[in-house]
Amino acid sequence: MSFGVRTDEIRTELVVEVASDPLQAIARLAGSGLFAGHVVYERPGTWTFAGGVLGEVILEPGTVRTRWADGAETARPWTGRPAAALRDAFAEAPWPAWNAYGWVAFEFSCPQAAAPGQRLAHLVVPRAEVRIEAGHAVVTGVDSVEVEQVGKLLADTTPYPVPAPAPVDVRVADDYRERVAKALEEIGAGLYQKVIVSRRLPIGFPVDVLGTFLNGRAANTPARSFLLDLDGFQATGFSPEVVAQVCADGRVMTQPLAGTRAFGLGADADTARRRELESDPKEIFEHAVSVRTSQEELYGVCDPDTVQVTGFMTIKERGSVQHLGSSVHGRLAPGRSPWDAFEALFPAVTASGIPKPEAVDAITRLDEPRGLYSGAVLTLSHDGSLDAALVLRALYSSGGRAWLRAGAGIVTGSTPDREYEETCEKLSSVAPYVVRSR
Repeated sequence: MSFGVRTDEIRTELVVEVASDPLQAIARLAGSGLFAGHVVYERPGTWTFAGGVLGEVILEPGTVRTRWADGAETARPWTGRPAAALRDAFAEAPWPAWNAYGWVAFEFSCPQAAAPGQRLAHLVVPRAEVRIEAGHAVVTGVDSVEVEQVGKLLADTTPYPVPAPAPVDVRVADDYRERVAKALEEIGAGLYQKVIVSRRLPIGFPVDVLGTFLNGRAANTPARSFLLDLDGFQATGFSPEVVAQVCADGRVMTQPLAGTRAFGLGADADTARRRELESDPKEIFEHAVSVRTSQEELYGVCDPDTVQVTGFMTIKERGSVQHLGSSVHGRLAPGRSPWDAFEALFPAVTASGIPKPEAVDAITRLDEPRGLYSGAVLTLSHDGSLDAALVLRALYSSGGRAWLRAGAGIVTGSTPDREYEETCEKLSSVAPYVVRSR
């Protein structure tokens, strides 16, 4: 039911009472085919759907491409900081107010390690946006007909079908233990303190990404969730942590998680694993050094007197696993931007290692190119706000191929068998809920 419509020269706004739960409403929009591409982003209490492309920024090694509403595409070289290249590209957006949605690859932090033809970032300003909160949706778009179509979809009471999953086996033979052993050798030689080594798990059938999102979201308790389809690249995931949250007033928060045990095995088993997690010296060390690194990173972009840790080493339940978690806060120093904060915190310490430059270098040797895995899905706005979710516990699909990926933090005291087991625990946040494409 429509509560109000506002139209101006640029966009139409419609307020709608959502007839179903937000997950169903978002699925109906994503599955409608109304838009050629879309990004879904869930924050606590808020679901956002960004449909179609009004403007676009694509970052590649050495080149940034922009396309705005007039259809003209520009491609120009860039050097130096990739975050600065994105900042400068969005500074040329032809609207006084805009929101953008998209993704950043892990190799954003090390463009020289990108695979041939790989994108470092893909962000779009959508034709239509839907924000659902407390049973109501605000629909904003540049085409009044599209806005009305979206409103009708939101008002639909027909249940959206949830397809049955085809669970994926996560225990397959690979070289993961050997690569963990190599990382332990390098840690023993003093090259770094911690590194995340990951496993890529191919799926042997085409996947229904939206169906996987529906099944997986019902079974997970993420800090953020997302679903995206841009230029044929699809992904969905249930992010356990926030890389960077920047408010319009300059407040910054990051949420390092480190230390993992299985969850969802029954009350007694979960409690036992929690106690084990809270008392394991290896897990406590891994978490403490991650929090310290996040503090140091915020000291570089925030007023040092504002940097603080809250909720130190509390348990965060994330689907099939539980983690040790903390939050680190600060306020941007004068002259610092949201992109400065994102760049300081990216890649997330819990998905790269310590010291971060040496760990990233090790990852380029121990792992194949990661792409979106351990990168970020993010939303940003003209007002200086930014919210970036760490991409873990996710499904990826491109060119008819689909895969999962998970890693574990390797520190002194790690063992190849335990780290392999940890990747299985993490993969199990998504693997049981994968849906085969019909």
